[in-house]
Amino acid sequence: MTATTPLPAARPLRCWVPRGVYAPQTDTRLLGRAMCREPITERTDVLELGTGSGVLAMEAARLGGRVTAVDISWRAVAVTRINALLNRLNVRVRHGDLATAVPGRRFDLVIANPPYVPAPGAAPTRGRARAWDAGADGRLLIDRICDTAPRVLRPTGTLLIVHSHLCGVGATLTRLTEAGLRAQVVDRARLPFGQVLRSRLDWLRERGLTAEGTTEELVVIRAEPA
Repeated sequence: MTATTPLPAARPLRCWVPRGVYAPQTDTRLLGRAMCREPITERTDVLELGTGSGVLAMEAARLGGRVTAVDISWRAVAVTRINALLNRLNVRVRHGDLATAVPGRRFDLVIANPPYVPAPGAAPTRGRARAWDAGADGRLLIDRICDTAPRVLRPTGTLLIVHSHLCGVGATLTRLTEAGLRAQVVDRARLPFGQVLRSRLDWLRERGLTAEGTTEELVVIRAEPA
C-alpha cells in the first residue's frame, strides 16, 4: 500500500509499506517529533537503526541531514530505497545488524525504533513479527543499542530511542547511564493495547509486565555523552 505519513513537516511524505515491513505508527510519530526538535542541518550526520519503511530517515534527510539508514531486513532496505526515490531524498541505506553495518563511523544523531514487544519464546529471525517481538523482556535490541551508542556517537552527539514501558523505562535509563551517557525521558504517549499485545495479555499478566490495565505508555529517551 501507499500511505501518507504525517510527521512534523509542511508536506506529508509518500511512504510505500508492503506486507512484512513495519508500518509507521504512534511510536514512529512520537520519535519523529522528538527528532524534529534536534538541530539537524546539512552538516549533521544521522544514523537510523532499524529503519523499516524509511520514513524517519527520509524526514531527517528532508531537514537537511546526511542520513544513513540500516536494517537487517533486505525487504526493508529495498523499501527504504524505493521510498527515498519516490520522495527525491538522498538516504544511504545499508543492510546489516544495527551499527555493525557502519563499522568505525560516528554520528551526530542516532535514532532507533527497535522491536520492543515482550514475547514468549525465542525472538523470530524472519517474518512480520521480527519487526516488533524482542524476547521475553522486550529488551533484546534495546540493550544492544544502549551498549553500542557510545561507540557510534560523536562527543556532542545525541541518541533518541523509543519503546514501551512494558520493557522497562528505568532499565534503559540505567543502562545508558552505565554506558557513560546522560539520559532522560523527553516524550510520552499513552495508547490502548494493539492486536499483538491483546493476543498475549494473559502471558503478560503472568509475567507481571502488566496488571489489570490494557494500555501502554510509549516513551522517547534522549541520551548524550556525559
